[in-house]
Amino acid sequence: MLLFIFMIGKFIASNLFIFIFTSHVFSQSPVAQFEKRVILAGLQDPWEIVYGPDNYLWITEAKSYTVSRINPKDGKKSEILNLNSDRKFSGKPWPQGGLMGMALHPQLLSGKPFVYLAYVHRLLETKPNFGGNYFQTKLVRYTWNPEKQLLTEPVTICDTIPGSNDHNGGRLLIADEGGKEYLFYTVGDMGAGQFDNGNRPNRAQDINYYQGKVLRFNTEANLDQSDENRWIPAANPFKNAVWTLGHRNPQGLAFALIGGVPRLYASEHGPFSDDELNLLEKGSNYGHPLVIGTNDGNYDGLAAGVSDREGLPGKWNTSYPLINSEAEQAKKIGNRYRDPLRSFYPNSPQFLNKLFTAVLQGAEKPEWSSEAPSSLSIYTSDAIPGWKYSLLMPSLKNGRLIRMKLDQTGSKVEGREEHLFQSNNRYRDLAISPDGTTLYLITDKSAVTSGPTKEDPQGSAEKGAIIEFKWKGR
Repeated sequence: MLLFIFMIGKFIASNLFIFIFTSHVFSQSPVAQFEKRVILAGLQDPWEIVYGPDNYLWITEAKSYTVSRINPKDGKKSEILNLNSDRKFSGKPWPQGGLMGMALHPQLLSGKPFVYLAYVHRLLETKPNFGGNYFQTKLVRYTWNPEKQLLTEPVTICDTIPGSNDHNGGRLLIADEGGKEYLFYTVGDMGAGQFDNGNRPNRAQDINYYQGKVLRFNTEANLDQSDENRWIPAANPFKNAVWTLGHRNPQGLAFALIGGVPRLYASEHGPFSDDELNLLEKGSNYGHPLVIGTNDGNYDGLAAGVSDREGLPGKWNTSYPLINSEAEQAKKIGNRYRDPLRSFYPNSPQFLNKLFTAVLQGAEKPEWSSEAPSSLSIYTSDAIPGWKYSLLMPSLKNGRLIRMKLDQTGSKVEGREEHLFQSNNRYRDLAISPDGTTLYLITDKSAVTSGPTKEDPQGSAEKGAIIEFKWKGR
């Protein structure tokens, strides 16, 4: 009998360890109850959705290069800007995204009627031998004209942001620091090191390049500065637009004042594991492509990507550097290095080695666990009990919204995640009504990923849709 109890105790202890290590992926049952309504469908891959101070939903459509306002009550849509005349490329190659991020100035209806947009402007060149597809991305400020119901008077903030057919990032957000608004923009690493960009150099660790960075700009030009610096805050850490570095493909940004402290967060796509949730701090380095996810050694001896293309450099046919030791790389980066708040599905070295080998051998669609986080929001309302200061992260791959509760300081994620609104959809972005009772999720029209992988993890249920989830209580 004592032996039996001892064996049971060992079994429980062993499985308890496994459960703790992976607990953040298991919470499946939503607690809050919501009523679902499809407001509108058939949009051309909506990328950004914002609940405006005019009580309309503002959206960008990546493929049609249009900006629209939509009445959430009846789904009536009004186009307020068409950017196709400024799109200097045709069809192939198409950039990842297209017309992407949008941010509305907090004082849009009270003296600063500004709307900020990010979009791929033109194709510069396609280099042979997997040298990459080089696009150019622009950040532009428009003025909202309520009489004409149009966006007018474009002012270019920056037109030197690189673009690609892979890993463009593309999320825009206005965040407050010290009582002043700043414009933040996420830029991926251009897919440098994989697929058609396999020979393209990866610049995520170089502060002189905008690839693999989060950028910070002024929301209004500083007329005391020279023309080339008027949109760049003087307090930026590297005297250019770079705010943080070492990112792979950050597509989510969220901001809130928590306990009086400004907190800026980003969600980021990992390669074959380790999607990331990061707390962004001025001048910090988040490791890519030298540390993947947390500094846990699971990419030791590997690289941040692998390619089945022949004739590419490196052990894994990629221009991504070989990671001999994540710990050593983090040490070299020094005190600027930051681990993510959460790393999703940190696969083992054994699993990753087998997966890399399978890719090199031409295995068809090898599978690995990931969320493919496409955006990020912070819930700051008291409307839904227990939700205040929760991060809400839509998943492209698994068709769900993930809720993660922050601690009182906003510096840690507490407990297990809650998975909501499970469906066969690719959830792209989220907006929250001012009273906190209603969530608006947009879905991709395409059923496959927008990059060169062309994965089809699931069919889409509601394509190119705006879906309303209204809280009905517990």
